[in-house]
Amino acid sequence: MTDYKIEAAKAALGYIKPGQTIGLGAGTTVAHLVDMINSREDLASSLVLTSSSFKTTTKLAGYGLTIKSPSLLKHLDIYFDGCDQFDKELNALKSGGGIHTTEKILASMADEFILMGDEGKFAATFDNTYAVVIEILPQALQVVRHKLHSKYPDATIKLRMGDQKDGAVISDNGNLLADIKFTSPFDPQQLNTELKLIPGLVEHSLFYHMATKAIVAGENGIRIIEPVYKAG
Repeated sequence: MTDYKIEAAKAALGYIKPGQTIGLGAGTTVAHLVDMINSREDLASSLVLTSSSFKTTTKLAGYGLTIKSPSLLKHLDIYFDGCDQFDKELNALKSGGGIHTTEKILASMADEFILMGDEGKFAATFDNTYAVVIEILPQALQVVRHKLHSKYPDATIKLRMGDQKDGAVISDNGNLLADIKFTSPFDPQQLNTELKLIPGLVEHSLFYHMATKAIVAGENGIRIIEPVYKAG
């Protein structure tokens, strides 16, 4: 049986050129891409690599590849990452790892932000399968929750709690994480703007108009999808 994540990673490898600075996110497809980069010794030795993910960074370090912290970089040639779901405009939801703030920083540095995944990730419009994750300054927790409940009364807002510790999940930046689950479709542009206007809400996991293309693997092979924006 074909592993579509491996196929997507193979296609992604073809975009990487010697001497580039490459950003990598998290997930299985990214892990496959790291393995493939390492297998190309001449290419791997010429690259500078960075990641938003502790797990990915650890994997890169295990291979002895050249790594730089995101804080030392201001430009990437390409940023590769997966997502939970994306639409026709390549707006993407990344709701799992809770590292979306750093992921967005790296995506914003890149000449190209390329999504990778299987064809099941595509939806014409977001169908509320996945929550929108927000990162919140601890001192702003109550006011942010109040503003969200007032703005989206039908949505469920749940603070992430640790499974193996007593208390809330803390982000890499020392902040809190919460999931917003909507019961009806939302407009990505409107939601992106509204959430960014709430003081104390650091960042959210909707990547609005950031991706430049998506590499999608499926039964019919590899498709390269570019964003199709609504008229007007």
